[in-house]
Amino acid sequence: MYEHIHYDVQDPVATITLNRPEVLNAITTRMQTELKHALAAAEADKAVVGIVLTGEGRGFCAGADMGGLQAAADGQQSQREDLSDLAAKPGNPDMGANFEVTFSYLLSIRKPLIAAINGPCAGLGFVLACLCDMRFVERQAKFSTAFVNRGLIAEHGSSWILPRLIGPAKALDILWSGRKFDGEEAERLGLADRLCDQGSSKSAAVDYIAMLAANAAPQSIKTIKAQVYGHLNMELAASMNDSNKLMALSLKGDDFKEGVSSFVEKRAPKFTRVVD
Repeated sequence: MYEHIHYDVQDPVATITLNRPEVLNAITTRMQTELKHALAAAEADKAVVGIVLTGEGRGFCAGADMGGLQAAADGQQSQREDLSDLAAKPGNPDMGANFEVTFSYLLSIRKPLIAAINGPCAGLGFVLACLCDMRFVERQAKFSTAFVNRGLIAEHGSSWILPRLIGPAKALDILWSGRKFDGEEAERLGLADRLCDQGSSKSAAVDYIAMLAANAAPQSIKTIKAQVYGHLNMELAASMNDSNKLMALSLKGDDFKEGVSSFVEKRAPKFTRVVD
């Protein structure tokens, strides 16, 4: 089914690999559609607790495919494919319209989404990485926004998410200059949540999700993710009231009963994998 990505599930992890290594996994229209379809499949699979997004070969993603950019620069429509068989709408609709614009849906995926950044990460690839929940970055990875170098602006939500990750001044530096920086600087900036040795970002992300699967309730993970991103758009009182409502609901749930029982009985919890 997929041509520009690879999708694999090994309980409890779904791995989505951008798969155009000959062009550093540059993003096409088809790849975007396939990515959406695979994310929807991972959300629906009760075996999947979390999702790893990575790139095939020596890079994560070099950005948008140059063929499509050239067509846009020439005032032409990029070539469209019939991808109706891959139509999908992943994400949590309860999070609202803020999370339904172009790539903002990534923030509403019901399960943890970790970018395992194994090499060059630029342009639109940089945006995808920022919109994942966490970034596990290899030391030799190279980052660049590159928008200003193409006469563009901060696209697809990067002007919203990047300052929230690393602060406004650092975000402006990266967006204004388009400069390249490596994984070690990404950690110092706060962009990399884990710094990994070469070739180990994917396994580190898989291990992290396996840890979540062993200890955390998937329904709680989903709710907390919606709280974190949703509350970024709220006043403090509104977010507190929302949390109070959600807390009252969680106290009535089976996962709460299992969490208490497993603690008292000194055993690993057995939470349901089904996420609504």
